[in-house]
Amino acid sequence: MKAIVVTDEAAGMAGMTLMERPEPDAALNDVVVQVHASGFVPTELAWPSTWTDRLGRDRTPSIPGHELAGVVTALGYGTTGLSVGQRVFGLTDWTRDGTLAEYVAVEARNLAPLPGDVDFTVGASLPISGLTAWQGLFEHGRLRAGQSVLVHGAAGAVGSMVTQLAREFGAYVIGTGRAADRQTALDFGAQEFVDLENDVLEDVGGVELVFDVIGGDIGKRSAGLIRAGGTLVSVVGPPEARPADGLAVDFVVEPDRAHLGEVVRRVRDGRLRTNIGRAATLDDAVAAFNSTERITGKTVIRVRP
Repeated sequence: MKAIVVTDEAAGMAGMTLMERPEPDAALNDVVVQVHASGFVPTELAWPSTWTDRLGRDRTPSIPGHELAGVVTALGYGTTGLSVGQRVFGLTDWTRDGTLAEYVAVEARNLAPLPGDVDFTVGASLPISGLTAWQGLFEHGRLRAGQSVLVHGAAGAVGSMVTQLAREFGAYVIGTGRAADRQTALDFGAQEFVDLENDVLEDVGGVELVFDVIGGDIGKRSAGLIRAGGTLVSVVGPPEARPADGLAVDFVVEPDRAHLGEVVRRVRDGRLRTNIGRAATLDDAVAAFNSTERITGKTVIRVRP
């Protein structure tokens, strides 16, 4: 099969190669999926799991990519809940070969049915962004109606999902980002916008929840904005500062079939829009990943026409 392969951590995306690799087999509780579309997060190439297995052993050459939408072609022993020919989408394990390939082996429990009226490209854009937003807001942030939420990177793939879900559940949303991101963030539902290049973040005042996808100095300053009993939720590692009277939570998104179902239902009925910034074919993927053009939103690779 064709696959994007990485062998040199130092080379980053410039070290990506399109080459032939063996098709995967379905192990215990696995399915093999013919990948129609794959999402990609550039920071994957800095994750230790891209280069090592669960025991810390080198596993290069590695196939990156963890989001997929496609069709089940084989079932491993003991697999239940899915069938050959079924349309699915979901999130693969971090320490196994990924989805920038024509086929991938993945644990069946990591996948959810993809309705026939949801395009594969859309399906592949949902798992990381949708699950991160859902779990960050509701599992870790304990969002309640009437609360105010500061969403960093509100025009991005994750931030736009956070913004829409928070609005649906009755929150007042303040988005942040670069000046050029203002209209996009407002279009996705932010009620205010803070230009991090020119505005003063502290002018926001107090909020009950901060959803941080930036970290660094912005994350540290955000801790001071949390009202008593509020929460700082980070997806970029442990916060460098904690709220004086509140919680600081950092988490790694987890596959969850029920949560995927919640996300895709909202896409189908129009409550949730995905944010795809760029789409390319597998043959053009390396060039797309190494483009110098700034893209806001998810990059999706269409593996099959």
